[in-house]
Amino acid sequence: MERVVITGMGIWSCLGTTLDEVRQSLYDGKSGIVKSQERIDAGFRSPLTANIPIPNLKPLIGRNQRQFMPEEAQYAYMATKDALAAAGLDQDYIDQHEVGIIYGNDSVSEATMVSLDKFRQAGSTAACGSGAIFQSMNSTVTMNLACLFHLKGINLTASAACASGSQSIGLGTLLIRSGLQECVVCGGAQEANMYGVASFDGIQSFAINDDPVKASRPFDRDRNGLVPGGGAATVILESYESAVRRGAPILAEIIGWGFSGNGDHISTPNVAGPARSLELCLKDSGISPSEIGYVNAHATSTKIGDAREALAIAQIFGDYKVPVTSTKSQTGHEMWMAGASEIIYSMLMMKNGFIAGNINFENPDDETCCINVLNETKEIHFDKFLSNSFGFGGTNSTLIIRNL
Repeated sequence: MERVVITGMGIWSCLGTTLDEVRQSLYDGKSGIVKSQERIDAGFRSPLTANIPIPNLKPLIGRNQRQFMPEEAQYAYMATKDALAAAGLDQDYIDQHEVGIIYGNDSVSEATMVSLDKFRQAGSTAACGSGAIFQSMNSTVTMNLACLFHLKGINLTASAACASGSQSIGLGTLLIRSGLQECVVCGGAQEANMYGVASFDGIQSFAINDDPVKASRPFDRDRNGLVPGGGAATVILESYESAVRRGAPILAEIIGWGFSGNGDHISTPNVAGPARSLELCLKDSGISPSEIGYVNAHATSTKIGDAREALAIAQIFGDYKVPVTSTKSQTGHEMWMAGASEIIYSMLMMKNGFIAGNINFENPDDETCCINVLNETKEIHFDKFLSNSFGFGGTNSTLIIRNL
């Protein structure tokens, strides 16, 4: 079985658009959450959102190609461009080798809405525009990136709600382990516009707080909902042999992937499903819970979700009080992107000897008191971490990464 390593990373996040910016934001406990006047004017119950910079693609991509790219594909392009460069994968190499892509994405709300509005207003389907179909398909990210970077391997979109980014990495790992691919571009993207999350606001899923920085409160007793985020994150997965042969930078190794379905309520998580995902991931990695130095929790700042995850972590780790934080306290919930971005956030911590504090964690409740949540940045060395991603429909994915 082939070993799977990470050779490059790139990110477009509310915490920064370079790895150095993001690392510093994590260390400093900086929040990327703001209050949106646009959402207030539109009638949102909660106006809070992550502040995502809009990339300027004009110097990089021609107009004919840009017309096929919705917001999330633009974020993904920027993250992937940087990740490929970091991995030393130039266009000449890509043109001569079979490089695949598996990317997490589970909505294209704004692009779909805009094209259909044009159709209804004009009374003609021609008004949709020639790029509309490619912007509105759920596979828009993978189809755009595969064409822009001339990727000739696997071309697949992972749609698994908020586990999408993590599942993409797990699937890429599986293909490389089996010898079917040597290199796969993996990641997740999330549109940050208000239309993609209006229905979430409609079911009162979002936090209410006058201070945006204080709104996302994973595991805290006074949490009252999540804050929507967005952007994109890309990791380059490669077989160890391929990376050595290329002389590529080898950052870490993926040693475990676990997944499960709750088989229960469509939106309310249970404990058994997430616990099984953790258990299977540890079994796949061949290590014991006590070897994990840090857990990046899925915890989104919802009452039930955080509580059930805390109980699952406590069940699997037992008496070992592994350090736990949720970087969503700083970024909000990056949804389809989160499973990939949180691998990068955790990698930056592991490589730089610290764990970013779970900001806004002031008081645990009866369930979340059973785990060791760090509420401030601590300089701690660790060489293995576990990352959880859970989504609507009861889809769960867990990854374990080892430093190299």
